[in-house]
Amino acid sequence: MKCPFCAFVDTKVIDSRLGKEGNNIRRRRECIQCERRFTTYERVEEILPLVIKKDGRREPFDRMKIFVGMQKACEKRPVSIETIEKMVDQLERQLQESGEKEIVASRIGEAVMDALHRVDEVAYVRFASVYRQFKDINEFMDELKDLLARGEV
Repeated sequence: MKCPFCAFVDTKVIDSRLGKEGNNIRRRRECIQCERRFTTYERVEEILPLVIKKDGRREPFDRMKIFVGMQKACEKRPVSIETIEKMVDQLERQLQESGEKEIVASRIGEAVMDALHRVDEVAYVRFASVYRQFKDINEFMDELKDLLARGEV
């Protein structure tokens, strides 16, 4: 590990402990040359599928895009940041466990809508209205009517 202060490449580990969430390791290190201390975090490299967009482009899965979209949908709703983080964690875990190398964006969007629907119906409708890009109020009302008919709202 290269020292962030003097760039010397030899350091020693002074202390190691499990991170708060249990999914990383926190290490206190000391530079052999300048003797300054710093902290590093190790986590398993997660292999997530590429996302195939509507136009056919492929891009790496971006956890923050999902988080920000859910956060916007839940704005001014009684949904905590912790709940949103748990939903994103669950979605990310499902993608990792699927073992797929590529996934269409629409599957991710549907999974987000399912998660929001279980937590807050208003957030679900907000997300669906942006995700499905309703062209007018009639399409939006049709979606709401379908939800009401299925007893989901």
